[in-house]
Amino acid sequence: MTGLTVGEELTLTITAPAHGGEGIARHEGGVVFVRGGLPGDTVTARLYDAKKKFARATITDVVHPASGRVSHRCPAAAQGAGCCDYSTASPELERSLKEEVLRDQLRRIGKLTDLPDIDYVDLAPADGWRTRLRLGVDSQGRAGFRKPQSTDIVVGAQCVQAPEGVLDDILAPDARFTPGAELVVAVDSDGQRAVLETKRAARGRSVSRVIRHVSGPKKLTQRVADTEFRLDPLGFWQAHVAAPEAYTDTVTDWLEPLALSEPTVWDLYGGVGLFVPAILRALAGAHVISVELGPAAARTGSKALAGKAVEFVTGDVGRVVDKLPAPDVVVLDPPRKGAGADVAAAIAAREPAAIVHVGCDPATFARDVAAWNQQGYQLKRLRLFNAFPGTHHSETFGFLTRI
Repeated sequence: MTGLTVGEELTLTITAPAHGGEGIARHEGGVVFVRGGLPGDTVTARLYDAKKKFARATITDVVHPASGRVSHRCPAAAQGAGCCDYSTASPELERSLKEEVLRDQLRRIGKLTDLPDIDYVDLAPADGWRTRLRLGVDSQGRAGFRKPQSTDIVVGAQCVQAPEGVLDDILAPDARFTPGAELVVAVDSDGQRAVLETKRAARGRSVSRVIRHVSGPKKLTQRVADTEFRLDPLGFWQAHVAAPEAYTDTVTDWLEPLALSEPTVWDLYGGVGLFVPAILRALAGAHVISVELGPAAARTGSKALAGKAVEFVTGDVGRVVDKLPAPDVVVLDPPRKGAGADVAAAIAAREPAAIVHVGCDPATFARDVAAWNQQGYQLKRLRLFNAFPGTHHSETFGFLTRI
């Protein structure tokens, strides 16, 4: 923005939430994204980035708080960690922000004018919900939570996302780990804890390299209804302890009314096959084809679901779908970047009757919904899970049928 410099302080009023957790303010015709800003706040904020069309700032003082602003709920966030960026939003305000962001993305990016009602679901508990945490280790070997967009670490402060007691010994004053490592702390359905030192994944990569297995079992057990998955501590699992049951119940509830007999169902980006039992419960005689890029996840799913009517296919979804038997129903849970227009077109060409689309990012979910719309599918149901309480993150489920 013309005339603004990094380090300059401005008095700003936050008018709306931005996708990504910041607040939006206007200054001399330009946009300023304010970290920690809530709609209704008037703040003094210091610029840390100034571009031609926008700037970014962090709050130095709250001059007039928004009606939903509360004291920090997370001790680590109160000291500047980036773990809980909605730590100062009341639960009511948090809901409002997440719904507003989703609606905005669906209208602007999804090009939708007629939105289904949002079914908002709070997952409980709101504290102590995380199944896996990542902590940085500073130059002195002390573990803690990173500041946002920084290598700086807040040491010795608990995060409310952690189950009670899980981090006590790790954050103890005398605890030491390999400087520069990233700690992964994973907890399973039986309360077992595994702690690993890893080399943080490079930008654009999702896999960390294990430096040392500090403590705990080499395999963790995650249980959903009567199915047990035996996972490596670094293997993907849902972040919120209640998410697997809530998500699978949604799949069952949405598919059951279709009343299809012996359908073929694609479970794309299927991971370990979390949704497979839900699909089989919902649709009598269904045959599920679960496609997953990672061979380790596919092997885990094959073992956990042995004897079920599911076939695991290892490969890239975009390259595999045109070789599969035509589906009656598709369930897909793509990574944060979304499925994309090419994958949507390839799936639509096989003419499934219904699609359940899961997204962990409102913007890419909206982009994918636009792609489905272009292929002749309409969004009929929308469920927003507050699966990451105290943060700007959420999980969205959409149900689409042919227009």
